[in-house]
Amino acid sequence: MTTPGGLVPAPAPSAERVRIAWQRRAETDYRFENPWLNIVLLLITCGIFGLYLFYQLVKRDRDHNRRRLELLDAATTFAWGEVYRRGLAAELTPAFERIALHLDVLRRQSSDFRDPGIWLLLAIVGSGITQIVGFVLFDGDLITHDRAEGAVEAELAAIYARLGQPLPVPDPKRVKHPDEYAARIIVTVVTCGIYLFWWFVDQMREGDAHYAINWPWEDHLAQAVQNLEAAT
Repeated sequence: MTTPGGLVPAPAPSAERVRIAWQRRAETDYRFENPWLNIVLLLITCGIFGLYLFYQLVKRDRDHNRRRLELLDAATTFAWGEVYRRGLAAELTPAFERIALHLDVLRRQSSDFRDPGIWLLLAIVGSGITQIVGFVLFDGDLITHDRAEGAVEAELAAIYARLGQPLPVPDPKRVKHPDEYAARIIVTVVTCGIYLFWWFVDQMREGDAHYAINWPWEDHLAQAVQNLEAAT
């Protein structure tokens, strides 16, 4: 993102970035249509299908964050160009500065160790232990990610409203509470790993629910950018 006071970005490239990131969600936001059927397949295949499920959980955790970072960064850059062009930079610079802080959180997350191939190898070697560690990390990722992107969405909603293209204001209550990690681990051990299947299902469902919230907002954003671009 171009920081306030820097060079004014050309609106076309950033608008195109928004469109590309919006269109790529089918590639990055992997959805598990039937979590319990997946567990049945895991059991039938003696755990082999479970490795595939775990691989997809790691991959979507990484890919979704990268795509959302690109989408929100592009939308911010495009908005800054519009704000500068309309002479609103002095008024809205604080909002852009706050956005930059939250985007930095997403940017740091994009460099976390979430390579799905390596995690798959660890899962093969470490069996259920790797999955438990992964589930704890993924839960923390989702909370940190949702809190940061929600803050960016709220700032962009105010900025785009000022530009005549209002966006839905995110509900901060949507951010989930952390799992009771210790309790889940204890129950997994006590049930000889059976509870891990339930934990698997929760991981699948929570990501799906997150996307169900993200996608309508993205649709509004893509339309707002298109409207503003057409008006220039």
